[in-house]
Amino acid sequence: MEKKFAEQFEALMEKYSELLVGDCSKEVTEKVKIWALYTHIAKSMPTLSKHWNGLYPDAKNEMKEIIAEIKKLNEQKRLQK
Repeated sequence: MEKKFAEQFEALMEKYSELLVGDCSKEVTEKVKIWALYTHIAKSMPTLSKHWNGLYPDAKNEMKEIIAEIKKLNEQKRLQK
């Protein structure tokens, strides 16, 4: 993957994070990436996500926390409008 593309994609993710939750810090943007990818996997390959959840219950709990945080931040952002 070219460095230029990686930088451009990172800019896309930062903007998505800003629009979704009102924060484009590195930490929040990384959580948004994880949330988006996990959500896509859970919808497109639910058996895989269930398998992963079973293998890594601690990670499943952390994923639940990330999902809850993204949902909360998104709701707060929508209420600010």
